[in-house]
Amino acid sequence: MKRLLNRAKILGMAGEVPVCAVILDNNGKCIGHGCNTRERSRDPLGHAELMALRQAALLKSDWRFNDCTLIVTLEPCTMCAGALIQARMGKVIFAAQDLKRGGLGGTINLASHKSAHHRMIVESGVMEEEARNHLQKWFKQRRKASRENLEVQNQTS
Repeated sequence: MKRLLNRAKILGMAGEVPVCAVILDNNGKCIGHGCNTRERSRDPLGHAELMALRQAALLKSDWRFNDCTLIVTLEPCTMCAGALIQARMGKVIFAAQDLKRGGLGGTINLASHKSAHHRMIVESGVMEEEARNHLQKWFKQRRKASRENLEVQNQTS
């Protein structure tokens, strides 16, 4: 998780929402990694978890991940949680809970929802305080920069 948080900090400096993910096989070997790319690629599907799933599926030559673990710096949203269920992910470990959009307990728990055809193990709170603090700081800076840009635009209009 420490490595993912460090990578997320670098990602945040580049303007992306600082979320990174990795998929490990049953031997602990990385078979996929991803970071948010929504801003850079202008792709609404550019979530770290989906990037990691795509890469892992290519390397594994399979879409089933029953024996794998996804580790991510922020609780997966409902879209990503749904994708993880569809991919039959064995275990998900995340740092910070997302009380606004979280799909594995923050707002809804799709992993234990009656519609879920696959049950996965979910572990939360790994380095949660560090991850939450970093995300809050990043979003605060982002909002401040947006306000400053708006003020400049208003002054030049």
